[in-house]
Amino acid sequence: MSDDIRPFRIEIPQADLDDLRERLARTRLPGQVPGTGAERGVPEDRVRDLVGHWAGDYDWRVHEARLNAHPQFVTEIDGQRIHFLHVRSPEPDATPLVLTHGWPGSVVEFLDVIGPLSDPRAHGGDPADAFHLVIPSLPGYGFSAPLSGPGWNLRRIAGAWAELMARLGYDRYGAQGGDWGSGVSRELGRIAPDRVIGVHVNFLLTFGSPEGLDDAARERLAMMERFTTEMGGYMAVQSTRPQTLAYGLADSPAGQLAWIAEKFSEWSENGFFERSDHDGARDTLLTNVTLYWLTNTAGSSAQLYYEFARSWGEDEPSPVPTGVAVFPFEAALPVRALAEHADKIVRWTEFERGGHFAALEQPGLLVGDVRAFFRDLAGPRVPG
Repeated sequence: MSDDIRPFRIEIPQADLDDLRERLARTRLPGQVPGTGAERGVPEDRVRDLVGHWAGDYDWRVHEARLNAHPQFVTEIDGQRIHFLHVRSPEPDATPLVLTHGWPGSVVEFLDVIGPLSDPRAHGGDPADAFHLVIPSLPGYGFSAPLSGPGWNLRRIAGAWAELMARLGYDRYGAQGGDWGSGVSRELGRIAPDRVIGVHVNFLLTFGSPEGLDDAARERLAMMERFTTEMGGYMAVQSTRPQTLAYGLADSPAGQLAWIAEKFSEWSENGFFERSDHDGARDTLLTNVTLYWLTNTAGSSAQLYYEFARSWGEDEPSPVPTGVAVFPFEAALPVRALAEHADKIVRWTEFERGGHFAALEQPGLLVGDVRAFFRDLAGPRVPG
């Protein structure tokens, strides 16, 4: 391992946690117009419930320990501090795989899939499906902060990931991601097609004309239109005035909570993260929000929207085999015929359960699809 890579451990000062609880205790809610609901934004009663749990029973130290159970490191690439988990499989010939999260996510998203992907033998799987996992925090997110400067768009991040994998000694590897992680993974395949054996995504936006498409595909394009017009306010703000937004989110934990919780609600299946009895899902949401709060990355994470809006263009065709896992409770669903214009689609799986945060909502389904996709693509395996 390179000397440029240093071990890292999360150790949040108790004073920061005390400050968070004190701020939550002083939360001032805005009220809500009588007779209105989630169509105008996250309802106040839900925020009140989450704030109460966050300030009361929620225990950051439990989740901090869970993160620290996995080896973590930091390094500097292109002037930017990069934090990442590096979980080596006990299977020496495992396939290297870089997993990339998105917004409003974090490395917390992958905690439930680390074991099954890295050690399938211990989780009822075939050891031939094992992966060495590299799980970075996007620049400006979590402990990959502060941002070193402007210009961190998807392609630049992909270049940093290629450098990171080279530093770790991985010559051939796969890439997987959702949300922004999908875009980074696809860019990684484009800039390093000789190294990336395949790209697997569980989120994909497709655009194009409805001409020649069947009714189901047309409905998916209509979903995209509804997503951008009715649910895209957060994108409009973060892609134009991320700095102005950041003042409110950096100063109010309840504001940061509402900004993120709305997306976990709208993009998941049947209130998955809202139910207090749903296998710790509410605590997982709060861990994700707490990570944004403690690292003060509301503003720096939003900068990726600003950069994307100024670098977005026609996707160049990718020569890398690509697999797409489609979970039905996404805000918008992709159309395969349109996706094939830009990606070399070799696997397309439509699931009946799950939404945007697939690694949290349906880890078993996601793990199974990732294993199946890479099973025939790994080729020669090079240990790191």
